This record gives sequence, structure tokens and C-alpha cells, in this order.
Amino acid sequence: MNTTELLDRAVAVLNANHGASMATIAEQIGISRATLNRRFASREDLLRQLGERATDRWERGLDAADAEAAAASGDASRIERALRTLIHEYVAEADEYGFALTDVFLEQVPELARRSEELTDRETALLAAGQRAGLLRSDVPVRWLGWSMFGQLVAARDALRFGDVGRRGLEDLVVTTLFEGVTNR
Repeated sequence: MNTTELLDRAVAVLNANHGASMATIAEQIGISRATLNRRFASREDLLRQLGERATDRWERGLDAADAEAAAASGDASRIERALRTLIHEYVAEADEYGFALTDVFLEQVPELARRSEELTDRETALLAAGQRAGLLRSDVPVRWLGWSMFGQLVAARDALRFGDVGRRGLEDLVVTTLFEGVTNR
């Protein structure tokens, strides 16, 4: 099993049980604890690598959306495409983001906290552009929009895990919830 597969399986275990020990993770992955410890010196090392991977994917999502250029353009259709691309990227990694957003250990790693703040600033600039372009509610703080979007990713992770939704329609659920909310007006 390569490192990517191991991390994929570990995040699935941790999404179901945030407090899982290395022994529990190894058992649920189907490997020995010794094998897991050869790859990751400690639980903290495993969590750090998962956090780095989630942060890398977050950055790639913002890059794929061309977030800064879209925001700077002021063009509503370009901003909307960027937001939809961003959500597409985020939903593809819902398990990863759901874990990274709910594990407090990751907030305590200075490098991850710094990168997270930088990426949040990039994302917030795109959301603010969406507000200015009339795509997103302007009567709420822009950071609320970011928190709402990430809340949806945690919800997406859990809804998938519990079988309440399928991957097929998940992206559309997140997009419509961001743009239209949950009311029936």
C-alpha cells in the first residue's frame, strides 16, 4: 500500500473517529501498527501529513479556479465560474476537507495555520468579489460565506459517510445551497 492509499484510508478512519489511536487506525486500515509506525513516526506526524495534504489540495483548488484573476476582473460570469470551479474542487475532496476542518490539532501546527490563513485570504477575496458582483448575499460578513461553504463540506463528508447523499449530485447541492440558500422562496 503506497502512502497516498494509506493517507486516504487513514482519513476515512479519522472522519468516523477523530480520536482513533494509531493501533485503531492500523487495525481498521488492515495493516499492523508497526507498518503504520514505519510510515508515520507518531499520530501527530500522521495528522500533520494529512493537514499538509489537505492544505495542498485547498491551494490547488484556488489555483484551478484562478481565484485572484476572477476576483480582480469584477466580471460576474467569470467570478461565478471561479466559484463553481472552486466548489467542484472542494467537493471532490470533501472527505479530506471535512477532516481538516474539524481536527483541532491542525490549527496548532504553526506552518499549517499560516498557510490556512493565506488560503483563507485568497478565498475571501473571491467571495467578496462575488458579493460585489451581486452573486452572493452582501448583507452578511464575507467570512461568513467562507464558513458556510466549509460547513457544507463538513456536511457533505458526513452525508456521504452516512449514505444520505451520493457523490453524483453532491456538487450541485453545495452550489445551489451557496447561491440560493435553503429557503423555498
